[in-house]
Amino acid sequence: MTVFKTSMRNFFAHKGRMALSAVAVLLSVAFVSGTLVFTDTMNTTFDKLFAATSSDVTVSPKAAKGGDEISQTGKPETLPASLVETVRKADGVKSAEGAVSSMSVTVVDADNKNVGATSGAPTIAGNWTRNDLRSMEITSGHAPRGPTEMMVDADTAEKHHLAIGDELRTIAVTGDLTAKISGIATFTVTNPGAAVVYFDTATSQRELLGGTGLFTHVNVTAEPGVSDDVLKRDVAALLAGGPYKLQTQQEAADANRADVGSFLDVMKYAMLGFAGIAFLVGIFLIVNTFSMLVAQRTREIGLMRALGSSRQQVNRSVLLEAVLLGIFGSVAGVAAGVGLAVGLMQIMSSVGMELSTQDLTVKWTTPVVGLVLGIVVTVVSAYIPARRAGKISPMAALRDAGTPSDGRAGLIRAIIGLVLTGAGAAALLVSTRAEEAGEGSLFLGVGVVFTLIGFVVIGPLLAGGLIRVLSTFVLRMFGPVGRMAERNALRNPRRTGATGAALMIGLALVACLSVVGSSMVASATDELDKSVGADFIIQSSNGQPVMPQAQAALEKAPDIEHVTEYKSVEIKLTAPDGRTDWEDIVAADPTYAQDLRRETTAGELSAAYGKDAMSVGDAYATEHGVKVGDEMSVVFPGGRTGKLKVAAITSDDTNVDKGAMYTNITTAEEYVPTDKMPKNMIMFASAVDGKEKEAYAALKDSLAAYPQYKVQNQTDFKQDLKDQIGQLLNIVYGLLALAIIVAVLGVVNTLALSVVERTREIGLLRAIGLSRRQLRRMIRLESVVIALFGALLGLGLGMGWGTAAQKLLALEGLGVLEIPWPTILTVFVASAFVGLFAALVPAFRAGRMNVLNAIATE
Repeated sequence: MTVFKTSMRNFFAHKGRMALSAVAVLLSVAFVSGTLVFTDTMNTTFDKLFAATSSDVTVSPKAAKGGDEISQTGKPETLPASLVETVRKADGVKSAEGAVSSMSVTVVDADNKNVGATSGAPTIAGNWTRNDLRSMEITSGHAPRGPTEMMVDADTAEKHHLAIGDELRTIAVTGDLTAKISGIATFTVTNPGAAVVYFDTATSQRELLGGTGLFTHVNVTAEPGVSDDVLKRDVAALLAGGPYKLQTQQEAADANRADVGSFLDVMKYAMLGFAGIAFLVGIFLIVNTFSMLVAQRTREIGLMRALGSSRQQVNRSVLLEAVLLGIFGSVAGVAAGVGLAVGLMQIMSSVGMELSTQDLTVKWTTPVVGLVLGIVVTVVSAYIPARRAGKISPMAALRDAGTPSDGRAGLIRAIIGLVLTGAGAAALLVSTRAEEAGEGSLFLGVGVVFTLIGFVVIGPLLAGGLIRVLSTFVLRMFGPVGRMAERNALRNPRRTGATGAALMIGLALVACLSVVGSSMVASATDELDKSVGADFIIQSSNGQPVMPQAQAALEKAPDIEHVTEYKSVEIKLTAPDGRTDWEDIVAADPTYAQDLRRETTAGELSAAYGKDAMSVGDAYATEHGVKVGDEMSVVFPGGRTGKLKVAAITSDDTNVDKGAMYTNITTAEEYVPTDKMPKNMIMFASAVDGKEKEAYAALKDSLAAYPQYKVQNQTDFKQDLKDQIGQLLNIVYGLLALAIIVAVLGVVNTLALSVVERTREIGLLRAIGLSRRQLRRMIRLESVVIALFGALLGLGLGMGWGTAAQKLLALEGLGVLEIPWPTILTVFVASAFVGLFAALVPAFRAGRMNVLNAIATE
């Protein structure tokens, strides 16, 4: 009980000094809790939606991959309408109705603007059925009654200011359909962002499926008292042997959830990874805080030992303070995490993914995980300072103002740090010489971990030399004040090293990702310059295939030398060695050999576009023993089988179409039925010589009526690639900002505690003539040099990681290393401002100290 009371008194006596450590715990726990609440809420939202939109039993084509999906042919897989009557005859069936649903559509308004979702969610078109009443209700107007009417969901109507009577155009593979809005339906569950439009059944069949008498699935409702499993069994018995897939409501929901869940899991674990980095940085802050508090309370601890406290009691006292800090920080962090989750939901809503706070899900595991993580991390961080406190002897404490440094321990630390750093550097070097990416990535991971730990351990050793070098360029110009700041930073290398290491971790990751991102852009740009001969690339921005009407418009554009079709066909391929695999083959016009320059290791690529000919990649050829002249047995979509002769083997030393197989599009059309033939997912075009600008404008004009497609020249394509990687990096940098914020708190806390530690010294400096302004400058300069020290370590380490990572990417075709020096220098300079910001409050408090009271402090 005495230990507990002592810990409580010490904790509340130094609560101000522990505040920033508590904030670090709070931020880290909040990020973990917020991530869990946010992803759990998204799971709840999708679970409710999938459960509400699925019928008791759904019958769909066996070939269909899931529910609604973008089809390469532009039309989803279908069932005969006669199947509805057949299903109705099954035992336990109350009702059965045919449904049409397609995601291979684009809907535009009168201004030719896409009214689909902007968040990546699909646009779904179909017929209005009784099953839709499970999740929607018509709140305005009426359901469509003919080919000139359609209904939209309320969220889409609100976002795009649509009203009853407005005209919309639906672009599908069968052509364009213009209809007026006859009704607006509102979701009774949360719609995460999909745009939904409805037509009457006949119109849906004709315009989305290309003919009457077809459905994409059948919704079956059970009689009262009949379970979904029993209903599925009875329907399956009736349809025995048919090419159908049957799913209960739960199975359909689970299948849809699995598709969404993979994305949510990636997002969840990525965010938790960044929270882990923040926790790692917070450890340095907490270690520093408790180390300095123990040092400042040396006399107090010595008195406790002199009065009979054992080492274990002193140790437990400090650890109990850490437990209290962990509890306060974690409780506040869990609460803040819920607020963070709500904030993330608002951000997602602003970009088009609607999430309702009514679905806010806080599982009991979330606060438990947050509390356990916060407390455990805090206690583990405080263990070394607590152990150090327990070693203080009564006489040494009564005689000295602090604990003497352990020279032997410092030597051992330096040796361990150098060994770890050397081992990590060796692993990084080995990774750069690996012949396979898998093997190299293992050494890269080991190298990153070992060099990071090594730099943390030898931080105090590096601090002495680097601080002096930095001071030569940054501090010496400020005269005596700068020299005092330098000496203060060098006074306790262990503390300076730990403070700089906290900032080092975040900036090392920033530098590494900057190098990797810049190298990816430079490599891709270099590859495009070497391989892509086409002037223009045409593709959709939402994964839609190029509709026939859009393709026809492209081919009519003036000043175009040629337009190349590019279709990906899934085939069953039997190699000469007898092995059979499912592969994708590119069916393209012969002009594609000009649009994409590919080197061959055998044969001529142009010959692969001859009759019943093809090419394979050299990796496939090596694995299966394929040579030019060999015949391959191919099963095409629709079931027809053909023999294709290998006319060329292409080099896989590329990043564009790596491993691709090619054949003439006319060859594929001979074997693939028209309704099974995929549409173009991308197209290429080249201008007449000297007419590039005119052709560019003509292609854009030809697709003006189809806003889902974009025409890009090579400059546009490179910029688009750069923007995409830049956006991804910006998201990562935003998540890393949490770790950097915690590191900044560490600098603030270190300075604040060091000001308290040097109270008497500051009073004496003020007494002999140091002005408040000079005092504040001294503390700010000390902070700047510590921040620059951490930045120098982090940026150097990160560039090493990034360079090693790029060598691995070179094995995948990304062979250009580019160091983004402007970004690196900007981050380094920004670190100085971070140091200035971190010193504002400690410097202000030091400047306000009463000189006499400060001198009287022991």
